Amino acid sequence: MTAASDIPMPPGASEGRARRVSIQRWRRRSRLIRVYRLVLPLLIGAILLGLGASVAYNALTSQRIPPGNANDPIRLVKPHFVGRDARGRPFVLTSVTATRDPRDYQKVYLDRPTLTLDADGADPTHVTGGAGVFHEDTSKLELSKGVRLSSARGAFDTATSLYDLKSGDLGGSDAVQGMGSLGQIQAKSYSVYDKGARMVFTGEVHTRLQPK
Repeated sequence: MTAASDIPMPPGASEGRARRVSIQRWRRRSRLIRVYRLVLPLLIGAILLGLGASVAYNALTSQRIPPGNANDPIRLVKPHFVGRDARGRPFVLTSVTATRDPRDYQKVYLDRPTLTLDADGADPTHVTGGAGVFHEDTSKLELSKGVRLSSARGAFDTATSLYDLKSGDLGGSDAVQGMGSLGQIQAKSYSVYDKGARMVFTGEVHTRLQPK
């Protein structure tokens, strides 16, 4: 008995089989190309439609947002004002927030400001307050709502204070009390000169000297 694999194939049979395999591959590629030609335009159309819908949605929603008022105040968080007075002495002014007056751009409202005089020196003076107003046109700083002046020479408390950047002088017309290098002192008003080296108290001055 002769096996089926041993039966010789007629001439041209292998070439016919190869031709049929090639024709089948060509048909599969043709079907795949037809599918791509149908699917790709649909995908492109869907993408374009999605982009158009997104643009239209953004345009509609942006119109619903009311435009900002040009007169709204400008608010800064943790601002730093750095400069020098007329005598070249450095100062640093910081606060929790700063808001410009919409009616007066040169006026800045400060929340819990801190003024540091002679910031680069060995004994800087710190002035803090609950609120403040900085006038950029006149270079004057108004501090209020409890003002505290502190340095290595002592600490003093008062209601309000005014710092003039042009002269570098600090003063106040409200009652002041505190502890200095010589003892306790109370007065109706005060002035600070020469970076805190000289303080002048006026009006019902009461002191308790405690010299070292």
